Amino acid sequence: MADSPAVAPELLALRQDIDAVDRELLALLNRRAALALEVGEIKKREGSVVFRPEREAQVIDGLKASNPGPLQGASVAPIWREIMSACRALETPTRVAFLGPAGTFSEEAALGFFGSSIVRVPCASIDEVMHAATSGAADFGVVPVENSTEGVVARSLDLFLTTPLFIIGETSLLVRQNLLRKDDSLQGIRAVCAHPQSLAQCHRWLSHHLPDVERRPVASNAEGARLAGTDAGLAAIAGQRAAAEYGLHVVAPAIQDDPHNRTRFAIVTHPQRHPTPKASGHDCTSLVVSVTNRPGAVHDMLVPLKNHGVSMSRFESRPARSGQWEYYFYIDIQGHPDEPRVDAALKALRAACAFFKILGTYPIDVH
Repeated sequence: MADSPAVAPELLALRQDIDAVDRELLALLNRRAALALEVGEIKKREGSVVFRPEREAQVIDGLKASNPGPLQGASVAPIWREIMSACRALETPTRVAFLGPAGTFSEEAALGFFGSSIVRVPCASIDEVMHAATSGAADFGVVPVENSTEGVVARSLDLFLTTPLFIIGETSLLVRQNLLRKDDSLQGIRAVCAHPQSLAQCHRWLSHHLPDVERRPVASNAEGARLAGTDAGLAAIAGQRAAAEYGLHVVAPAIQDDPHNRTRFAIVTHPQRHPTPKASGHDCTSLVVSVTNRPGAVHDMLVPLKNHGVSMSRFESRPARSGQWEYYFYIDIQGHPDEPRVDAALKALRAACAFFKILGTYPIDVH
């Protein structure tokens, strides 16, 4: 056997320095974990919750602002989310429900928001995610609410009306849709299985490359990947995580029509188990309202926001299903109800509406 090439002295010295720094980091992380355990004991005595999204947002914002480099600012958040996730897990396990099975974009969103030190609760549908968070089977639920290509996820919005859950956070995921299959070929595919949203997001590619192949809607992309793993005649549309989970080839990468395709997810929980996050300095308040069906009603509904200088970042309508051509309006505004101008705007808006419900107030990532 040939001798291994000699390592340059400079490289060897740098590796030794890195090893020494790694040991220092591990010691500091364990010191941080010990402090987190002390905090956890105080929280238990006070009866306060373990997870505070506004506190974690402030920690990450402060680190980004003071980061001297060369580590990029965008790398700071995921590193510290994992650190905080591991420390949280020492206090109590966090159960998070998401649209499953394993390998979905919803699971990826859950891990990105909470870190990997969680108890994963995969669910068969968005309804089941909401039920798990409502019943206490999960501490939190992660549900898709909007896609940059296909618009709102109607089922999630409808369920916000009928459940007691409220939003305590959000996360946005760059979605790369890949065609997955047992065989590394486009030949012989009978059907492509995917969530209806993903089928729609890949419409042009499918029409061009697989025009005569059945498009089969399933409950989730990971379920499509699971089916493709059992039948060589089936293909799936899903992410890299699903390909690894079910042993599939990426036959065609990034087949989504929009290269900048993103999906926004809401983090929901029950108000009896978690308080509304306090103001972090960059917050969003989501609400759903309706007005009587009369001329100028929608205009009058929005006037309080303008009068109090509150910006609206999202406005969606959904049929009220009353048979009277009435609608619910889903609105996101910038700010927290603890701010006087936001509080005044919400009070005036409530007075102008026939139905008014705050869906949640939560910190958003502005970087």
